[in-house]
Amino acid sequence: MDAHQVRVVLLDIEGTTTPIDFVYKTLFPYATSKAESFLREHSSEPEIVPVIRDLQAQHDADTRQGLDPPFWRDDSEEARIRSAAGYVRWLIARDSKCTPLKSLQGKIWQQGFDSGELHGEVYDDVPRAFARWRKQGRNICIYSSGSVQAQQLLFRTVESGDLTPQISAYFDTQTGIKTAADSYRQIAKSLGRSPGEVLFLSDSPKEIDASRAAGMHALLCQREPVSAAAESISKFDGVFPR
Repeated sequence: MDAHQVRVVLLDIEGTTTPIDFVYKTLFPYATSKAESFLREHSSEPEIVPVIRDLQAQHDADTRQGLDPPFWRDDSEEARIRSAAGYVRWLIARDSKCTPLKSLQGKIWQQGFDSGELHGEVYDDVPRAFARWRKQGRNICIYSSGSVQAQQLLFRTVESGDLTPQISAYFDTQTGIKTAADSYRQIAKSLGRSPGEVLFLSDSPKEIDASRAAGMHALLCQREPVSAAAESISKFDGVFPR
């Protein structure tokens, strides 16, 4: 990889910039516990109405596929809210990446971040890597299955300070699934860059393969490496160190 050629560092979040435990032991349980009360409070708002509609459409699709989601009742507003909340909890337990779930989670998490119940978390090498890459003139972008809103909330509230001024763009599942090469081509195109000008860092081998298939450079991020895998890193300190 020609370091001078790379103008964009594209980053996954879970297991790459942020500990997996923060997602599974903090964010997911928070959304699970707040889903019903949030829907009851906001179900009639213009931003939430289409999310519930999309959740019901996803529920119908899951039913057709034989996935046996919890029953959805629509005979009253209360039944609909309870059904939507139960389905959301079911999706979270399955670690679903579906877009309406991610959208709703982002809105629930915003409430938690705004109230101070939640704070973003990143590995200690992330802030200094961001500062270094920006000083080098490289753009930093995020690509995560979590909604753009959730991404921004996380990086805005980390203990070391707001990191969002250093991030140029955010991408989520509306761009495409993270294991499809076309998603990475679309990201490069939207940034006005060729794929060869982008380095992607992720803890997912399938995502690494997809980004490379699109023509990007890529490194596997193993925060707790179990093997000395070729072309992998455990910290950002060695990525464009100077």
